[in-house]
Amino acid sequence: MSHAKTSYVCLPCRASFKQTHDRARQRSCPRCAEPMIHVGSAFAAPRRRDIAAWRALTVLLNAGVGFHKSCCGGPGFRPRTPREVRERLTYARRSGTPVAEALVRRDVA
Repeated sequence: MSHAKTSYVCLPCRASFKQTHDRARQRSCPRCAEPMIHVGSAFAAPRRRDIAAWRALTVLLNAGVGFHKSCCGGPGFRPRTPREVRERLTYARRSGTPVAEALVRRDVA
């Protein structure tokens, strides 16, 4: 059994915490006690003051997009601004591509 650290996020507090992952246990935020979201070991949190980046992150997490390591080391492309998120949501709506798939595309037409 691996005891590697992975990231959990509390969206209301705009905070990220590294903890060991246990599928059977729900993690609570140490600040507000709300449930945290498991985001993966390849997550790099935006600064707490960067509200736009946290809004973009909220859309990603609510769509089920995580930050897990891939065969190449990182999670791949993830939009970091509301503009990048809007572009991908528009692409998903127009093309019929699933939202989670559109959000992780580097380029959209």
